[in-house]
Amino acid sequence: MFDTGWVGFNNPSWTWSELEATLSGRGRDGRAPGSPSWNAGGDGPAWSRKRQPFEPEVSRTHGRVGYAELHCHSNFSFLDGASHPEELVTEAARLGLEALALTDHDGFYGIVRFAEAARSVGLPTVFGAEVALCSRLRRPGHSPNRGLRPSVGSHPHAGPSNHEQRLFRSEADTQTQVDTGRVPDSHAPDPHAEHLLLLADGPDGYARIARALSGGHLAGEKGAPQFTLADVSGTVGGHVWALTGCRKGSVPAALVAEGPAPAGRELARLIEAFGRDRVLVELWDHGDPLDTARNDALARLAHEHDVMCVATNNVHYATPTQRRLATALAAVRSRRSLAEIDPWLPAGAGAHLRSGAEQARRFARYPGVVERTVEIARAAAFDLSLVAPKLPPFPCPAVDGRQLTEMEHLRRLTEEGGRRRYGERPVDIGGVVEDLSVRARAWQTIDHELAIIEQLGFAGYFLVVWDLVEFCRRNNIYCQGRGSAANSAVCFALGITAVDAVSLGLLFERFLSPERDGPPDIDIDIESDRREEVIQYVYERHGRHHTAQVANVITYRARSSVRDMAKALGYAPGQQDAWSKRIDGWGSVATTWKEQETDRKSPAVSERSAA
Repeated sequence: MFDTGWVGFNNPSWTWSELEATLSGRGRDGRAPGSPSWNAGGDGPAWSRKRQPFEPEVSRTHGRVGYAELHCHSNFSFLDGASHPEELVTEAARLGLEALALTDHDGFYGIVRFAEAARSVGLPTVFGAEVALCSRLRRPGHSPNRGLRPSVGSHPHAGPSNHEQRLFRSEADTQTQVDTGRVPDSHAPDPHAEHLLLLADGPDGYARIARALSGGHLAGEKGAPQFTLADVSGTVGGHVWALTGCRKGSVPAALVAEGPAPAGRELARLIEAFGRDRVLVELWDHGDPLDTARNDALARLAHEHDVMCVATNNVHYATPTQRRLATALAAVRSRRSLAEIDPWLPAGAGAHLRSGAEQARRFARYPGVVERTVEIARAAAFDLSLVAPKLPPFPCPAVDGRQLTEMEHLRRLTEEGGRRRYGERPVDIGGVVEDLSVRARAWQTIDHELAIIEQLGFAGYFLVVWDLVEFCRRNNIYCQGRGSAANSAVCFALGITAVDAVSLGLLFERFLSPERDGPPDIDIDIESDRREEVIQYVYERHGRHHTAQVANVITYRARSSVRDMAKALGYAPGQQDAWSKRIDGWGSVATTWKEQETDRKSPAVSERSAA
């Protein structure tokens, strides 16, 4: 018997990959069974091989009171934030927030998922980071103004640079890893740090913060970037807002530990570094009995120093119900049980997203602090798609005493490669033009592709890739361009690919066209045994300030999560291992539970139990 619903002339227009995915039980979008849609398919192979588009579960509403949350951590603040960026966006849309900022620790790790989710619900996005500053350092035997390296992109407001040591490293200093001797104890119940919250003022501010973050990571060790106020302010000054931050910010910490006078000096230090109009005193209320007294003192300091206050909630999870997960993650981070870390945990579930109306009630005694968050967010918010990184200038040779431009150099190389691949350009002989041969079509295609490359300004990109392939060729390293780059006659002429796009009739616009956003994607496979040689060549050629490797953000496997959570709950190592071994090594905890429920309810299991 045939099911006529599946066989016929009116079947859906599925691709073979979609059909295979459906027959394999994954669904047309490639999402694995049981994969949560709010997590956009997940980033781990246990969910899918490709992260799927975010599917919003709510529509954005507009609150009665305008409010934008400017201090918010996702789970990309590893073992500190408890919510996925998508969960934070969903809750912000439900609460009717005017905008949401993502400010993870020491990096922009979660902003792509955050921006994609926010775009799907129409929520304006603000991008920032909370950096951990090193203790104020002075070079022994040096006067305050002698022997200090200038910070990249220094700004007039970088006042502390006259008193504090800079740690950002020059290009020449980044050839080797350094032992800083300042790696913090990340497993301490309450790790010591001096936090500084930075909010980007548009795309320029975003670029400045990104530069500062890169500088801090280059100055430190893996997992322990090194920032100083002088370095940060010299890099981002005039393009960000600096918030005094949470209880670990220099101003609140000094206020609680030493009183108003030292806190005032810390606030003056920030004003000197960033400018009076760029410093915001942050007030937050998690329901602690001392929150109001602290906020009163902070508001008084702000008035005395003529700076503005803003309300935040120092968010670490989306909803109050996720507080239990947040405390469990704190136990995992500190390698302690919940009972052991309990004295350091907050008393209540206060660090979640709140509506504008609730924040207005909590901060009624501080007029304007809620409304001002909307003003800051409207000035700072932008869509991440506006950020387009620029390649550094490619070094081009001089011809007849004149430096070639990138496009002239690319045309010159393509002409040489085109002659090797296709022969000389056809010439007009007595009014007869060769136009049907492969050679003629190839040169017409090359000219067409070069015109588009010049129009889009991607000559430098092609030169970078050509240079990489040339290095492999000179050193007998196997490499091969693949993917849609095979549709390009220019790539074939440059030796990047080995596929003759002209003879095969491949469409160049599938690879690059004026209608597509962003640069083309040229994938190159390099033999694994010698890949490190190529990586080091790229660093040497372009410098470590202009070169980066793509990093993976690892996710918990089900077994590891069960083992760590069991440890946090205080169970013995033997019990932790016993539970983790019962979990499907590649599936989720929910998948294992369903399988066990199915086995328990099956007749065969029931008969064995009865026997």
